[in-house]
Amino acid sequence: MEYNFKTKDFEGPLDLLLHLIKNDDIDIFEISIERITKQYMDYINHMKSQDLNISSEYLVMSAELIELKSKLLLPNKTEEIEDEIEEEKNNLINRLIEYEKYKNMTDTFKELESIRKEIYTRNSNELLEYTNNYDNIDYGIDLNDLIKAFETFLKNKEKMKPLNTKITKKEYSVDVRCSEIRKKINVKGKIKFEELFDIISKEYVVVTFLAVLSMAKNKEIIINQDKNFDGIIIKAKE
Repeated sequence: MEYNFKTKDFEGPLDLLLHLIKNDDIDIFEISIERITKQYMDYINHMKSQDLNISSEYLVMSAELIELKSKLLLPNKTEEIEDEIEEEKNNLINRLIEYEKYKNMTDTFKELESIRKEIYTRNSNELLEYTNNYDNIDYGIDLNDLIKAFETFLKNKEKMKPLNTKITKKEYSVDVRCSEIRKKINVKGKIKFEELFDIISKEYVVVTFLAVLSMAKNKEIIINQDKNFDGIIIKAKE
């Protein structure tokens, strides 16, 4: 196998593993530990032969893969060892799935950042009037609390295995989602933050989160959390 990239091309060992899996065009759930270990070690050995420094995290991953592969090759494995192998393999798969989702989400935010850079606004000579407007907004919580709730929601959804469904491309806009959220709040009076994400797709989740921020900025909603670690509630501003 010919290699023409370096460790700095990857953000870590999981990024390298994901690259090798995609090169084989196989599902993450169907990875062969023996095959992926061989490819990973071929890459590491190639880097050593080029006298290039390899980060310790790559070596730690190679040790984990070799240990798992050695257990798979053991003859007459006991039921306990079989269960241990299965658990370690599932842990690796889950780490790869989680990393891939965050990586894809990062790409989405990069696209949004690129679009935002094309928008130019004129700076006001006097910003005090805008600052005073924000002093009277009652959010109930700060932006960090909302982001934490968003991260918790994503982690809970990651525990659910994907279904075999037909995926169609659909575009979402912040304005449309704001309108849909208004209707939900008008019907229920108040709504839990996680109830807003009735469709789980990368674009829909990002646009929904941005819609909530936009509505809060425009003083349309109040975002409250009664106690630490409680669910976040969104309701219309009186």
